[in-house]
Amino acid sequence: MKRKIIEIDESKCNGCGLCADACHERAISIIDGKAKLIRDDYCDGLGDCLPACPAGAITFIEREAVEYDAEAVKENLHESTEPCGCPGANARSIARTANEAPAETSATVSELLNWPVQIRLAPVKAAYFDGANLLVAADCSAYTRAGFHREFIRGKTTLIGCPKLDDVDYDEKLFAIISNNEIKSLTVIRMEVPCCGGIEQAAVSALKRSGKFIPWQVVTLGINGEIKEG
Repeated sequence: MKRKIIEIDESKCNGCGLCADACHERAISIIDGKAKLIRDDYCDGLGDCLPACPAGAITFIEREAVEYDAEAVKENLHESTEPCGCPGANARSIARTANEAPAETSATVSELLNWPVQIRLAPVKAAYFDGANLLVAADCSAYTRAGFHREFIRGKTTLIGCPKLDDVDYDEKLFAIISNNEIKSLTVIRMEVPCCGGIEQAAVSALKRSGKFIPWQVVTLGINGEIKEG
């Protein structure tokens, strides 16, 4: 039968998972960083997911599809024990109590204030972005420098990524985040290796394109964890 059903343009999808959260039938899942309609008979054609998508990746089309099956949806909802979409895409703030540990042991205490941290999973708008000092870091940088949490993450909203491994347009994603939230400052942490230049370029380009004038800096780490000058 021909009926109205959603279509997801994966070239526009940023993998944020907001459409999956909005779908009451759990017809959408995040697979390999992209939203996918997992079964036609789970989609009721009402389109709760459309306004939730910040990238405009979802539209209605009319095509051959099996009809909506309410019983199959009910069974799917009953069997599923996980939140809609990718659990790692569920945005939440992390409360931190001051002085959780003595200063001499503070290197062992997490300073992370938000989740998710992957750029490709982060929503483009979230409460923890408003008034935030934003840290955009190459994902291997924290493994290089022992005091990374204390020195760089403390007091900041953190996003990480690797432009060499992620198939995501960081420039567009960071542009959307900076444009849609009241960011107070931007710090970019990258490694000295050439491929890390992509994360610096994307963050700085996104900030400039947003037209916002906020303090920003780039910190480059050597492969032994030292801060490189210049």
